[in-house]
This record gives sequence, structure tokens and C-alpha cells, in this order.
Amino acid sequence: MHKSKVAAISVSVALAAMLGTALAAPAAAVDPRAVDEPHVTVEYFPEPGGEGRRTEVPVSTEAATGGAAHRSAAPTTGTTDGEVGELAVTGPSADRLDVVIIGDGYTADQQDDFHAAAAAKWGDITGIEPYSSYQGLMNVWTVDAVSAESGITGDPTADVTKNTALGSYFWCSDTERLICADIDKVASYAAKAPEADLVVVVSNSTKYGGAGYSGLEAEGYPFDGVSTLSSDNAQSSMIAAHEIGHSVGLLADEYTYDSYGTWSGGELPDINSSVLTTDQMAADRTKWYRWLGETDPTGGSVGTYEGSSYYPYGIHRPTSNSLMRALDVRDFNLPGREAMIAGFYREANALSSGTRRSSAVLRTAAIRVSRAELTGLAAPELRWYIDGVQVRRAQGLTAVTPAGLGVAADGRAHTVTVRSADRTTSIRDPRVLAETAESLTWTVKPSRHKAPSKH
Repeated sequence: MHKSKVAAISVSVALAAMLGTALAAPAAAVDPRAVDEPHVTVEYFPEPGGEGRRTEVPVSTEAATGGAAHRSAAPTTGTTDGEVGELAVTGPSADRLDVVIIGDGYTADQQDDFHAAAAAKWGDITGIEPYSSYQGLMNVWTVDAVSAESGITGDPTADVTKNTALGSYFWCSDTERLICADIDKVASYAAKAPEADLVVVVSNSTKYGGAGYSGLEAEGYPFDGVSTLSSDNAQSSMIAAHEIGHSVGLLADEYTYDSYGTWSGGELPDINSSVLTTDQMAADRTKWYRWLGETDPTGGSVGTYEGSSYYPYGIHRPTSNSLMRALDVRDFNLPGREAMIAGFYREANALSSGTRRSSAVLRTAAIRVSRAELTGLAAPELRWYIDGVQVRRAQGLTAVTPAGLGVAADGRAHTVTVRSADRTTSIRDPRVLAETAESLTWTVKPSRHKAPSKH
């Protein structure tokens, strides 16, 4: 079963269009040097552990900084500039969610530092469920970007400028902790890795900061989301974990702005926001009703807590706090966790095979399959079928022959099917469970000689 690797991203853009300006962030001041430049929405977290905010920033850093963060880099001949590395490659890109991590503010002799920072940041992210259990559905690549100077603009103070490969800088849109980057340069480096679905920019800094770009596909980029974060600040990893929640899980922000007041519209399309109360949700059997009353990993229990999708009143979220509300908690709530698992399966295939299915296979030919290595929350299984009838003794096998399964040499064509399913208890919605179900089928050539008839 083939699944589009851009499905989740396209839906995310569609949801944003449906909501229109009703859920837009409060207007922010725009640098007059950048008024004619394309702008996109970014999300940032002003304080470690705090709630998020959104604003508009230019796609190019040159317009916003007057060129200070966009000077020509030093010659990169003889360096590793553009070199692609494999941080965690688990399968073919066609069957995986591909994450590309690029460094900025690292000179030619600091690329080992970048690789160490990339590994540490990805380790932080995959320490969070369900990233931890489902990292087998992801490939993680690194791309070396050699900068002329070490560090990034705006660190430690606003008057500091650095000449770096991606033009990263603090004080974007006059906000100290907001790190912006030149998205054209980011895209150029990301294109060197296979099929970039998500991009993370690790900026060489100990200062807390970062951002999450969204809506980039609408600007013509091959990916929708880019996360920026500082390399040597422990809290910055949580920014990327939150941002991937948007692009993969299609999750809404659960924080609010006082100025938004009370939501007066109808029900929202977001998975984790609803106008319904607990009793209404249970009665209508909708949204996260299957989780109501369950003890949640974020603390407390799943219910309907007022305040979400930027509105403090009239919209509810599933739990008091979660990773989609603030960075002082390292967990998605249970509905969010389920949404993330669904997103992983939308963009990746757990079941793969190098055995061709475009032509019939011989009865004695080997059929080999592989399943992504999933742990923790995931409880995968493999089942084999002949003409739709399960061969129970073959359950869990990754290499079989049709004859070994029991396909008869009777002169007729048969089918061999392998099915994979995820039996995790973190999924309760049948539609999400259906997303985890995968199958591959082969036609077995009719044998030239029929089996002898029995008399």
C-alpha cells in the first residue's frame, strides 16, 4: 500500500485555509526594509518552558537584516560543505518520513561539533513519545553547511553580526528569542539529502531560541515546515518536537491570547480543539471522546479544558497542559499521541519488500519483506495469506516461498499476501487503526504440471 509522503502537509495547509484569518496571530510590526518581501508565519516560544506566540517574518534574511546576516560565505572548496550524512537511516526514502538537519554558524573545522549537536537534538526529540517508539518510520540525514564565521547574528547581543551559510539570526522581527534563517539557502542545502519532508536548522549557539516556519509549500518550497533551534541549549529541542506536532500530527496550538476573547464560530476541524463540553462530546461520540476520563501522561485526566487554538474562551483542549500548549511538559496528551501515530503512518510505510510485485512469482521463489523496527508503544505483527486464507504457522516470518506456505502445484494462479498491523493501545479510533494496516500481494504463476489427481 503506497501512502503519499506529502498528505499530512497538504492537509495542514488546507486546514489553515479553512480557518482563514480567524485564528491568525495578532499583527506584528514588519521591518520597513522587508515590506515587499514574501512573508510567512512562524511560531516561537519567548521563554524556555513558556507558551508559544506567532508572527510574520520575511522568507529572506537579507531584507530583514540589511545584508548583515546574508554576506557571501568564504570559499568552501576542500571542505565538507554540502556533504550528506546518515544520522539514523532505517529504510528507503519512499517508505520513510525523511528529516534533514542542517547546521548554521559552524566553520569548516567545526563540522564534527555540528554532527554531535544534531545527534544530541534528535536524541532529545526521540526521547519523547511517540517519536521514541516510531523512530523506525523515519530517516534522519545531516547536511554540512560551512560558514565563514562561528556563531550566529544576534548572539549574545543584538549588535553582533556573523557571516553564516544560512543567515540565521536572533532578534528576528525585533524578538530576541526568535531565530530566523534564509529559507532559500535552507532549501538549497536540504535538496542535497533524499526527499526532505521536514527540515531542522541547528544554529551554533548556547542562547535559548528557535522558531517553527509553516506554510512554506504555498510559497513554492518542497517542504512545508522548517524548525530552527539553538544547538547548545537544552530547552530548544522542545521547539522542534512541538513544530513536528503541527506538520505530522496536524495538531493545533493549545495556547491562547487574552486579546482573542471568546470564540463565536462553529466546530473546528482540528483534532485537539473543540467547542464541545465533555458531556456533549461523549453524547455525540466525536473528537477525543474515546479518551475522556483516562489518566494522561501530561498529568491529570483527559477532558475538555477551556482555552485552545489561541482563544481563551469558547474552545476546549483535551488536557490542562501538553507539548502543544507549552514547553514545560515533555508529553503529547493521549489524543495528540494518537494523532502523531496516524501522521507517521500517513507519511511512511512500515512494511516494505524488495521482491517485485509487477510480475508473477514462481511457486518456489523466495518472497522477502521487512517491517520497520518499532518499539515501546507499537505492537506490530505480520500475517501471511494464500488466496485470502491466513496461514497461521507463518505469522511473523519475513521470508517465505509460496510452496512453503502451502500454495499447491495445481496449474492455477494463486495470490500470496502479507499484512502488517499495529496493535498499540495508544490508538482507539478505528480510522487511525486503519491507517496502520498495510498489505503487499504477489500473484503466483500457475505451475506447468498439475498435482496428481487422487482416486
